[in-house]
Order: sequence, then C-alpha cells, then structure tokens
Amino acid sequence: MTTALANPANLMDVLSRLVFSQGKKDALSSINREQFEEMVSLADSNHVVMRSMDTLRTRMASAHDYDRYEWATEAIERERARIDNAISFLHQICEELAADGCAVIVIKSLDHWPDLGSDLDLYTNAEPERVIHVMTRAFNAHTAPRSWGDRLANKWNFIVPGLPELVEIHMGRLGQTGELIGFASSLVARSRLLRIGNYFFQVPAAEDRLMICTLQRMYRHFYARLCDIVDTTELLESGIVDYDDLQSSAQENGIWEGVATFLTIVSDYVHKYRGRGILLPSSVRSAARFGADQVHFGKGFLRVPILPHSARLYASEWTTLMLNGQLRSTARLSLLPCLATVAALGQKITGSDKGIW
Repeated sequence: MTTALANPANLMDVLSRLVFSQGKKDALSSINREQFEEMVSLADSNHVVMRSMDTLRTRMASAHDYDRYEWATEAIERERARIDNAISFLHQICEELAADGCAVIVIKSLDHWPDLGSDLDLYTNAEPERVIHVMTRAFNAHTAPRSWGDRLANKWNFIVPGLPELVEIHMGRLGQTGELIGFASSLVARSRLLRIGNYFFQVPAAEDRLMICTLQRMYRHFYARLCDIVDTTELLESGIVDYDDLQSSAQENGIWEGVATFLTIVSDYVHKYRGRGILLPSSVRSAARFGADQVHFGKGFLRVPILPHSARLYASEWTTLMLNGQLRSTARLSLLPCLATVAALGQKITGSDKGIW
C-alpha cells in the first residue's frame, strides 16, 4: 500500500473511491503522514477536500484509527476556515454589486459545495466600469493583470484585501474567447436561488450550469477535475435537469456534442467506482464523440485528448456559430488555436502561460 500510494494516479483512485464511498476502510490503514498530505494536496486541487476527508474521517472513527481520524479532522477544519471566509466575502460582494444595480450570479464556485473552488467566479451583464467602481469603492480591491485570454473573454480578476482567493467576474460574455453572447445574456433571467448556510445566492439554472462546466472542461482546459465528476453526478441524479432544454440551448451555441461527451465521460467514470453509471437519454449517448476510455490521468487531473477529439468539438462550435450568422463570435473563436499555440510555447519556454491564457 505504501509503495502504491507513491503513485499520483493511485492517489486519485483512492480519492475517487472515497468520494463515491467505495472501497474498504482498511485500505488506508498504512498511509503515513507524508502520503496523507500528498492526498490532501491532490484533493485540494480537485476541490474535494471536504467530501473525501469527511468519508475518510468516518471510516477511521469506525476503525478506531485515531491518528488518521485527527489528520482528516485537521484537514477539514483548515478547509472549513478558508471556505467560511470566502463565502462571507462572496456574499458581501454579491450584495454590494446588487445594491448598485448590477444583476449578478455566482457561476462554477458553488457547484462544488460543501467544497469550494480556488477562486470566486461571478457573471454580470453590467458594464465593466460600473463593476470596477463597486469593487474598488466597497472592498478596496484592485484588478490583477489581464491576459490576452482574459481580454477576449471579457473577464476581470480582482484582488481583495483579506481574501486569499481571486474574484473572477465575467461581464457580458462567456466562452474561451467571449464568443457566447446570447447564452451569457440569458443566464441572469434563468438563474435560481441557492441557500448556502445562512446566505442566499443566485446561481445558474441546472442546464446552464452543465453548459458552463462543459465550456470550462472540454473547450478550455481540456481536463476534468474529480469535483466536476462528482458535482455533475449529483446534479444529473437530482432529477432537475431538463434534457430537452439542455440539448436545445447547447445546439444553438454549437456545443451539444461537447456537452453530450462530457456527460458520457462522467457516467463512464462513475460506473467504474459504483458499478453503475448515470441513466442518460439516448440523445446524449448518440451525440457523444467519446467516453472515459479516452481520458487519462496526468499532472493531477483527468486529461481530455486535444487531438483529435477536442479539436473536433472546437470545429463543430465554430461551424455552428458561422452557420447561425454570428460572424463576430466566429471571428473571436477563430483566434483560439493561435492563442492556444502561443500559450503552449510560453509554457515550454518559461514554464508559465500567464499573460496569455
């Protein structure tokens, strides 16, 4: 067990079993403190600290393994303190923006609850000048340097004193190059109210949430985090997703094949750990380009192959937008391959893609 846990892929396997409540409680009985911290670090980057450590703590209590019980408790308490601080700021930011007349919803960040992302993501239809004014006046915030990708996507990152996480606010556009204007403009009107502890937040409709996640995973980063698998599983099995609405909206924006592929990957991955996948409509399965068999673990995440799979999804989106007469959006999206190439070169030369992606 000790040798096996030295392999990051095996650590991901252990985390997956924890969040899906599979595996035997004695499987972690030989893990040492160093290996445990490596697992917590991987859980952190995949936004599943609270969920994985809660399961681990329960199992260790049952096994009367009080050392590892305390390790898990310490990890939970550290993460809870971070989350409590971030949620408090998030609520204040939403309140201040709303008080100034800015319609705002929280995207992505609250999808992982009871975990939380590494930054706080918001969307608003308000003008950038107005948002920047509110953030500066109310929180003494200042904007972080913007990359080429940030400018195309029409998003700003704010550094807020007392808040370790960046606040990323998307304004009027979504998509890697800001190509999806119509979809973005409908988010606020379709949003729903979500209660988190003592706070209430406006969040995207279930169908919009799945589309946003797909855009992030399949069209931008080309990898899925474990939280994306778990979050999507919970959402799909909640019974609130309208698949007809999801398909209609995704087709209109040229990403239906990407959405269907992502949902299929999730179902396949879940099947591996639960012995059963997610009951998906035939329309999803037939539109999917590939499944989890084409996904591999690498550098801490579940990697989606860029060539040829993701490239084909990009081509499909581009073609749909062009056929729909969205020429400006098509022109923006056409910049993505160049942007990705420059980012890849920058990563190889300097070890960082900052300023580009």
